[in-house]
Amino acid sequence: MTSYASAGRLGFTEVVAENVSVDRLPAALTSLGVPVVVHGVELGLAGAAEPSAERLAHLAALAEALGSPVVSEHAAFVRAADSPSELHGDVLEAGHLLPPPRTRESLDVLCENVRIAQSSLPVPLAVENIAALFAWPEDTYTEPDFLTELVDRTGVRIVLDVANLHASATARGTDPAADLRRFPLDAVAYVHVAGGIERDGLYLDTHAHPMPPPVLSLLETLVDAYAGRDLPGVMLERDSDISPETVAPEFETLTRAVSRAESRS
Repeated sequence: MTSYASAGRLGFTEVVAENVSVDRLPAALTSLGVPVVVHGVELGLAGAAEPSAERLAHLAALAEALGSPVVSEHAAFVRAADSPSELHGDVLEAGHLLPPPRTRESLDVLCENVRIAQSSLPVPLAVENIAALFAWPEDTYTEPDFLTELVDRTGVRIVLDVANLHASATARGTDPAADLRRFPLDAVAYVHVAGGIERDGLYLDTHAHPMPPPVLSLLETLVDAYAGRDLPGVMLERDSDISPETVAPEFETLTRAVSRAESRS
């Protein structure tokens, strides 16, 4: 990452909020010279409980310390109930990002929790679509409609993860390209792309494997959808084997996919 920043090829990056302390920010992060987005994974905005004031304070402090242009989280729930982070007791922590039921009641809860988070942060909030490998039987919204109404009601921005979208569409049996075109694209703050594998008919967004052709094709579809408009920043996510020898080819593959699509526009 440092080499790409020094070469002027890194436009921005992310830091997972739960992995760093505002009092001990890594020098390698603060010296990059590019915007750093604070990215949370444990807030549980779609959970029944209000988002933790402690977690929101941590996100806000990191955003201020790093000069983040936006804070991002997920349209997901992660626990059965909330509690201070140092206490666990009987609270059920999923250890995973889980999809909320796409119902009117669930959307009302998500909207209220997003408003609480927005009022606690010094910069705009963006929420990410997750890789949902199952749907709830009571769902009444499609994912694009659910997120569009969330944007309309709260003004929240979107982190559009094309790999997550591919995983969710594969599990649901829908067309990911058609789903993508119905997302609230005008509200997208930035884009995630990551690798994964297919297993037993499901696409698993592992962040540890190369980006497969269907995900790259969906990225190109997204670039096509922005023809004539500024394309949001696109970020490669990688959680395992982040050596330059592994990341560099993926970065180049991503860059070529975007360039191919832009040349057609």
